Amino acid sequence: MKRRTFVGAGASALLAGCDWDWLAARQGLQGGYVGANVTLGHRLRSGGFPPPSFEGQVDVAIVGAGVAGLAVARQLRRAGIDRYRLFDLEDEAGGNARGHVIAGMGCPLGAHYLPTPGAPAQDVRDLLVELGLLRVQAGRDVYDELTLCHSPQERLLIGSQWQEGLLPMINVDAQALRDYRRFATLVAQARATLPFAIPTVLAGWAPGLDALDGQSFAQWLAAQGLDSTAMRWYLNYCCRDDYGAPLGQVSAWAGLHYFASRHGFRAPGTDGPDDRDELLTWPEGNAWLTRHLAAAHAAQLQTASLTTRVQPTARGVQIDVWNDALGRSERWTADQVVLCTPLFISARLLAADAPAALTATAARIRYAPWLVANVWVPEPLDERPGAPRAWDNVMMGDSPQGLGYVDAMHQSTRPTPASIGPTVLTYYMSFGTAPAAREAL
Repeated sequence: MKRRTFVGAGASALLAGCDWDWLAARQGLQGGYVGANVTLGHRLRSGGFPPPSFEGQVDVAIVGAGVAGLAVARQLRRAGIDRYRLFDLEDEAGGNARGHVIAGMGCPLGAHYLPTPGAPAQDVRDLLVELGLLRVQAGRDVYDELTLCHSPQERLLIGSQWQEGLLPMINVDAQALRDYRRFATLVAQARATLPFAIPTVLAGWAPGLDALDGQSFAQWLAAQGLDSTAMRWYLNYCCRDDYGAPLGQVSAWAGLHYFASRHGFRAPGTDGPDDRDELLTWPEGNAWLTRHLAAAHAAQLQTASLTTRVQPTARGVQIDVWNDALGRSERWTADQVVLCTPLFISARLLAADAPAALTATAARIRYAPWLVANVWVPEPLDERPGAPRAWDNVMMGDSPQGLGYVDAMHQSTRPTPASIGPTVLTYYMSFGTAPAAREAL
């Protein structure tokens, strides 16, 4: 299959939820939409639920069973609290980290990898130890070899040739190489003089970060004289890949945080450790993690359930839920509630009881729409000269929204290598935060 054919098919599959019948007739494709339960979610806006016909009581109610909600449940369990309940509108926990199966092959519906955590992320490290993915031997981290992203990890198509890694190196000029070295120096200075960490709460805040947060990454790069095409393309790609928005819509703090909080940035031809993260990944992406997390809370997890109202009371909190699986309204009371939902959803659920700070912040937050297409291919894509097939494959000449594709079978241990058999390619697109992008979606 030609790369151009795949990209075109991927874009069509991404729009499957809009008018699949038309697309299938036009291009002979089979498939469909398996994303969020939009119909149930929109009932939060339309309302019209019957009075509650069931009442329940727990110590803690958790609204949202994505990664945040599952993490809260895990912490409660570790603290000896088991009278809690997780509510989620989807049929499966996991949120943006859910997965799917096509032709017996797992593939992600969103988040598809986990960078190996540094020392500050102790909770994540504890989880990986618990899951058997990490052990510390003689003071060194030893990760499960089957879970670490297999080599080669990533490649970039420039023109008609693939190169290893995503930093452009083919036909780059002297200015680009100078910019690479200059940016490496600036990142090193930022790491040495300003607090950066993951999770960010451990880093604190400093006056120098205010100046960075008050300007876009594009403005900051221009002030530093970093304007070569290759440097700008790479940094723009990093921002779109991590934040869903381009350089001009991401703050300079966020742009530097991408590098300074993790691996730094090493210019080609200079000494130092590899600046690429080691990654943990699975064919189904981070659904492997969320399914293991959810399994520990099967008795407390209530899926296909839309929370419609959260109201503080004199004795705790009252939570109204539409149980779509049973077709009934439920009223739950809890001593405490944890809202693991987007801020605008949290504000809507609390309504008049929402704190002013929450309402104001929710109104300012902008969300970046994404589309993810899982495309089954019976044979490998036609290869171009250069670096061999990798897990992450990015095209420098892709559409402005394209982020490339990952090969779900790259991590597989099946007898038939992905290089000679069918696989599922997961193509990602980020539309940015502009209103026109949402309208296009």
